[in-house]
Parts: sequence; structure tokens; C-alpha cells
Amino acid sequence: MTKAAESLGLSIKDAAADRSLDRDCTTLSRHVLQQLQTFSPEAQDLSALMNRIALAGKLIARHLSRAGLMEGVLGFTGETNVQGESVKKMDVYANDVFIGVFKQSGLVCRLASEEMEKPYYIPENCPIGRYTLLYDPIDGSSNTDINLSLGSIFSIRQQEGEDIDGSATDLLASGRKQIAAGYILYGPSTMLVYTIGRGVHSFTLDPSLGEFILTEENIQIPAHGPVYSVNEGNFWQWDESIREYIRYVHRTEGYTARYSGAMVSDIHRILIQGGVFLYPGTVQKPEGKLRLLYETAPLAYVIEQAGGRATTGHENILDVVPKKLHQRTPLIIGSKEDVAKVESFIQNGH
Repeated sequence: MTKAAESLGLSIKDAAADRSLDRDCTTLSRHVLQQLQTFSPEAQDLSALMNRIALAGKLIARHLSRAGLMEGVLGFTGETNVQGESVKKMDVYANDVFIGVFKQSGLVCRLASEEMEKPYYIPENCPIGRYTLLYDPIDGSSNTDINLSLGSIFSIRQQEGEDIDGSATDLLASGRKQIAAGYILYGPSTMLVYTIGRGVHSFTLDPSLGEFILTEENIQIPAHGPVYSVNEGNFWQWDESIREYIRYVHRTEGYTARYSGAMVSDIHRILIQGGVFLYPGTVQKPEGKLRLLYETAPLAYVIEQAGGRATTGHENILDVVPKKLHQRTPLIIGSKEDVAKVESFIQNGH
């Protein structure tokens, strides 16, 4: 081998090593600034906000990892939340973590969660904090006590108006108003997936560094996938159009049922592998169970940014304008072709 060839070989290896090192060193807050390509005050705010969300994720992940070893961590509190659902102790802990983390941020004036009837205001932040965090602190609470995957869902919006009366009416706007959204998945590793309207990016928590490190940039969901994810235990409560879709996948080769009981986990699988997640309304409750502001709109923003779709069956989730803070919606979300197939059964019966 000539010296020139040897030099070229070394330079290629060096370049590859540099790229690998750069990727290994790309933290979440740094990535946000790189995405925005600016160090403006707004960009630094968004980077700081994502850093606080990451901190909440680290604290919750640590607590979950030790939950079975500590008394008073698992099980129910004996209370119900504003949704009329039994509250798990982990729900309360995770909700308090997000509040505690953002009290110290100086950037967030309000937090709204499915666990709280009204937004939580941080008066000391409100003079300068023009952002609102909307979140589901623990998605998949039924998995808490049996050591299965859980998640947290988040969305960031800019406050519009002064909200002097504390009514938070500016939050009653479509999901197009979100400036960032994503989720944290607590599984064998802890992952954070986010978008700020410039693609979807995933990070994995490196416990040795205490940092979320870039795993994959610009994730694209396949146009079609084999997975359908739905709680078929509700089969006889659904409208006939949804039941007919389920019969269709049962008799069509190539479909695989996967349902974990934690929506974040199921949707993460579909983001990577393709397919469709369904949480339809029932005949008695056509509005469904999932909350628009805390669950369906943030996840819809992520999936749309990855090239997928999210709909109620009749309207894009991101176009739905809520009439109240805790409004619910049905959800059909995932690969474009698979969502379209479900819609065809809802709208045309086939």
C-alpha cells in the first residue's frame, strides 16, 4: 500500500471516529440548539425546557427502578383524579416531579396535567415564564405494579395573553399551536423522543453519564407496517365499523397484534416498525378515553413529523380544537396507509 493510500485510509477512519464521537457527545439540550441553528433567547429557552423535561425523566426512571424495593411506592392512593380514575401512587409522584422540576426553571408559568383539575401556576415564574407544559406524568399506570413498560407524554406551548383570571383559555387551541412535544419511555433503557417541528429524534439515557445521548435522528415511520395495536377486550363496545376492521385484520395475512397496556410503548413500536394504534370511542362513550391536550395531540405531533398520521376517524387530531381542558378524543395513529385503511372502514364500511 502506498503512503497516499495509507494516509487516505487513516483519514477515513479518523473522520468516522470523529462522527461517532460527535454522535456520542450529542446531548438533548445541544441537539435542540443544533436543530434551531441559532443561540437566540428563544432557542436557549427551548433547549433549557427540554433539559428540564429530561431531568424529570431521569428522576422518574430512578424511582421506578427502585420501586419494588421501597415501601409505599406501588399500589393505589385510594383517591380518584379529575377523570374519575383511580390514582396510583406513582401517578402522584411523577406529577409532583414535573412540578418540582419546572418550579426551578424560571421559564414555565403554568403546568397542566390530566392528574390536576386546573392548571398549576408558578407565580414567581409568570412575569418572565411565557411557556406552558402540558403532560401525562405516567402513561400506562396499570403496568406500574407489574414491572412493565411505562411512559410520560409532554407538550410545550407558548402562553398567549395574560391569563389574569387563571382560566387558561388560550390552551383551548388546536395541536398546531404546540412548539414541542414528545414522550419518555421507561423500559429496559430509558428513551426520550421529541420534535420541535423539525423531524423526530430519539435519545437514550446513559446512566454512567447521567445524560440523554442522541440515538437516531430524523426518524421516518414506514408507510405501512404489520402491527395493529388495540385492546380487543373492548370489541363488543365498539361501533360496527371498528369491529369490521378488526375482522378484516384477523382474516388478512401479514398482520400482527401487539398491545402492552402502555400507549407510549405501543406507539414507539409503531414509530419504528410501522403499523397502527387504535383507541376508538365506544357506542356509549363515542368521545373515547384519551385526553387531547395531554396525550393525543402531543403524540400526533410526533407521528406527523415522522411522516405518519393521527386522526379521530373523521378529523386530523392536530386540527381538533378543544372546548375544555380535559377533552377526550378517539385516536387512530400510525403509518399513513394503515390509518387510511381504518378510516375507510369508519367512513365507507370497508
